[in-house]
Amino acid sequence: MAHSNTILNQIASFFPRHDFEKLAKKHHHGQKFRSFNRWSQFLAMTIAQVTSRKSLRDLVSNLAVQKSRLYHLGMGPTSRATLARVNEQQPYETFKAMFFQLLHKCQANAPKHRFKFKGKIYLLDATMVNLCLSVFPWASYRKSKGAMKLHFGLDASGYLPVFMDMTEGKKHEIEWARSLNLPAGSCVVFDREFTDYTWYDTLDKRKITFVTRLKSNAKVYRYGNRRKPDSPYVLEDQKIKIPGYQFTFRRIIYVDPETGIEYQFVTNSRKLKASEVAAIYKERWQIELFFKWIKQQLKVKTFLGTSENAVLTELWIALCVYLMLSYFKFMAKFKGSLTQLLRLLQLNIFERRPLADLLKPPDKLVKTQFTPQLALWD
Repeated sequence: MAHSNTILNQIASFFPRHDFEKLAKKHHHGQKFRSFNRWSQFLAMTIAQVTSRKSLRDLVSNLAVQKSRLYHLGMGPTSRATLARVNEQQPYETFKAMFFQLLHKCQANAPKHRFKFKGKIYLLDATMVNLCLSVFPWASYRKSKGAMKLHFGLDASGYLPVFMDMTEGKKHEIEWARSLNLPAGSCVVFDREFTDYTWYDTLDKRKITFVTRLKSNAKVYRYGNRRKPDSPYVLEDQKIKIPGYQFTFRRIIYVDPETGIEYQFVTNSRKLKASEVAAIYKERWQIELFFKWIKQQLKVKTFLGTSENAVLTELWIALCVYLMLSYFKFMAKFKGSLTQLLRLLQLNIFERRPLADLLKPPDKLVKTQFTPQLALWD
């Protein structure tokens, strides 16, 4: 019988240990560790994310039971006090840097978006996470309420989070959006919370296409001739001007064939068909699904630590886990949902079996000689 490492071991091999140690050394703060290390911290917090541990005590108890299966991962003994202290004191930048290295690897294997638009398509939005102000005093929002806001930019190719920032709950989405370094030739999609006509003009001058909705109280006037609709659901495709500004945009009035609801879209694209503009805006719903998924399946609503650094550490590790799951799904051509993939890992994380077999449909399992390394494809 062929020997296989645990599923956790195969997951961990996705990011080489020597690459991780370079990041850990670069972002280390204070004295050297005597027995604990950042690799043990990463594995412990990854297990917490995948298995939905409720507290540090719960996590450490789970690790103690699986001690014999964690030894070969290079993971040392983990106590609750040590893990809490490292989460609080060691910079979260280690995992932020790790996230972007993983992102590069995922993007190279992600499926392309389904639109004719040749450049990248980014979906922008933000979500609020309510926190107890007495427990998280740094997350001030209102007089007696704490909250933080997570800002995300999702790549429509594979639905990967390529931009992320955590701010105080009061910070407006448009302030964050203005700071983004969006590449020329890309398309950015956002809702009416990002309305800023000067920013629209900036995007246009930087050769960035945008698609959004027009506010219902927006004062605009038609300019030039109408375009011929390319779909029976397009009621109007017209250039518009905004009082006080010199630039012109397109307004597209579209009726959703499924609901009958009328929408007014605005874009600076001269080439996209009106129906394509409507379809690209509809894609923005994917970031809402992304928010729902990470809140329900990962730990981004409740946290094991209370300091700002500990919370950011958990957030970046949660996003690294999301990228790992996405990568496995891409490479194994897994037909199920990301939730189904996560459930498979939860049930088998300490089992010794090939990860490739775990992700294959039952009728495609074959008896193959596997090495201890990660093997997701034949």
